Amino acid sequence: MSDFNVWRIVIASIGLIVFFIFSIIKGSDAKIKFINARFLARTGVFAGISVILYIVPFLNFNIPFFPVFLNMHFDEVPALMAGFAYGPWSAIFVVIIKTIVKLPMTSTLGVGELSDLLCSLAFVVPASLIYQKHRKISSALLGLTVGTISQLLVSSFLVTFVILDFYIFVMGWSESQLLALCQLANPSVTSLRWPYFWFVSMPFNAIKDLLVVILTFLLYKRIHHVIDKIGAQKN
Repeated sequence: MSDFNVWRIVIASIGLIVFFIFSIIKGSDAKIKFINARFLARTGVFAGISVILYIVPFLNFNIPFFPVFLNMHFDEVPALMAGFAYGPWSAIFVVIIKTIVKLPMTSTLGVGELSDLLCSLAFVVPASLIYQKHRKISSALLGLTVGTISQLLVSSFLVTFVILDFYIFVMGWSESQLLALCQLANPSVTSLRWPYFWFVSMPFNAIKDLLVVILTFLLYKRIHHVIDKIGAQKN
């Protein structure tokens, strides 16, 4: 991989992180004053659940027709619930904490964790921002819908056109080796660009996002009165 491609990856990753943090600061009415011991303790509970869902092996699984390096996991559900209850800052802290905890156990030299971090932020930040403006079921649905679209676009383009190159570079693989691994699961993947985008990245993320949305909404419906009460106390 050329130095240009390495810098492209670094700049793209930093740019996405800055964008999501800037979105929170501009769009949230939860100011920094809410980040106190109580806020951190409550956020920590959701972060602990997210960590368990992220790192425990039997809670991560492969699905047919997709490469073995893609795992289905539901650690974004607690992050979304934290965002609904305590605002976007809580959601982003949950995502950061579970990523930091996972890093020492990485099998991809941090590439997979970086991808998960950016894709999770693309999901939880828009969803929690929208819900925070109007704390009701319709806003939760709208937030989850917008978050799904945001995550689907960011994850699919980011992984296909940035993360895969970074993964090949870091792991010391060749493009043909990674392509062969993908073709074991789905022979329709004839290259790591648009065929991977349409036959792997888009459908895998769509399935994952749909399951996360269903689980989050079912859980939200059961406890939304508590969440709304917390929001009223904050205001």
